[in-house]
Order: sequence, then C-alpha cells, then structure tokens
Amino acid sequence: MATPIKERSKLEVRAVVRFLFSKGTKPSEIHKQIAETYGEGAISRSRVYQWCTWFGEGRTTLGDEPKSGRPKTSTNEENTTRVDELIRCDRRIKIREIALKLEIPKSKVHEIVHNTLG
Repeated sequence: MATPIKERSKLEVRAVVRFLFSKGTKPSEIHKQIAETYGEGAISRSRVYQWCTWFGEGRTTLGDEPKSGRPKTSTNEENTTRVDELIRCDRRIKIREIALKLEIPKSKVHEIVHNTLG
C-alpha cells in the first residue's frame, strides 16, 4: 500500500469525488479509494455521499456555496474610520465607551481595534 498523501485541500478531494462519480464509481468505493490515498481523515463517508448527490443533481462547482444569514455590518469601512477617529482624539478611550458611542457591539469594536487597526 502506498503512503497516504498528507497535504491536501478540500477542493482537491472534491475533484476526486467528482471525477470518480462521473466514471460511475459508487460512493462507498469512492470513500474507500480516498481513504487509501489521502488517509482516513480526508473526507467522511456521509460527505462523499452528499457530494455525489449534488453532482448527480447537476452541480458542477467544487467550492462552498455562499453562506446564508446576516451579512457583516459592524466591521465595515465606515465604522473602522469612526473607531480610528475616536482613538486618535482620546488614546485612553475604552472599548466599552467606543461601543456605546457608535452603538455597535463591544466584540466588533475589539475586532476593529486589534485586527483591523492593529
């Protein structure tokens, strides 16, 4: 038996699923071959079945679909600029005070200050 491939991406594994499925290979056999080649943790059996179903329904893309839900609104350019201005006016201002003034969650202010503004 060959040594399993350690470096792999989700897209690579999905492409293998798509290729084998298009050749008429059953999902259980696809999972077996992927586990032999990439190791047991590459993709679960249920996920192989899910991807085979999607490909059977006509899906052609390998990437993830856009997530549903509320879009990011608090960490936009406008709020980042407003947080930056408040900090430049008062270097000792607290995250809680910024959140109250701008009416955005403290967690988002923290994210802006530490991740975006540095």
